[in-house]
Amino acid sequence: MPTGVAIRDARNQLFDAAERVLLRDGPSALTSRAVTTEAGCAKGVLHRHFADVDAFLAELVLDRAARIDGQAAALRESAGTGTIADNLTQALMDLFGSVAVAIVSLVTSRDVLRARLRRARPTGVPILTDAATAVGSYLTAERELGRITADADVDTLAPTLIGAVHMLFADRQDTPPEAAAVRKVVTAVVPVVEREPPR
Repeated sequence: MPTGVAIRDARNQLFDAAERVLLRDGPSALTSRAVTTEAGCAKGVLHRHFADVDAFLAELVLDRAARIDGQAAALRESAGTGTIADNLTQALMDLFGSVAVAIVSLVTSRDVLRARLRRARPTGVPILTDAATAVGSYLTAERELGRITADADVDTLAPTLIGAVHMLFADRQDTPPEAAAVRKVVTAVVPVVEREPPR
């Protein structure tokens, strides 16, 4: 893009370009040049909006983590409907079927990025922590409805479920795991009160 030509919504355009580079080429390919080339703009555009590449990547991670809020609300609203296994399986497939696994890989691969994120969010890994919070909120609602055991330790179950499902999705280049594999993890981890009807 020629110098002096404004791009609309540069922040989101750069974020979307970074996401494409991340998914296609991996975390090590995320340079300011790669992102701006993918976005079709001059390299200076990124530095006009962000102090440096790691500041940009930190904002990207926080932006993508914030998107989980909508998924969390939908999951919590599903409490008491359908089956717990189906609700959780669908939510986890949606979450990890997106860019989430690549974002987690990005966070774990860059020390400077992790340090910046720790200043913004002192505990946990963004995306995984947000997902565990969403699942924990849902499980709490189901426990209150009596659909999981009253003594279920939601604070342990939620991150256990997120970690186990993340392992299913991590390091896969092409095809994600099938819903049946995710459902198997869900039913192994979550203590439902009564056996749910077979699928």
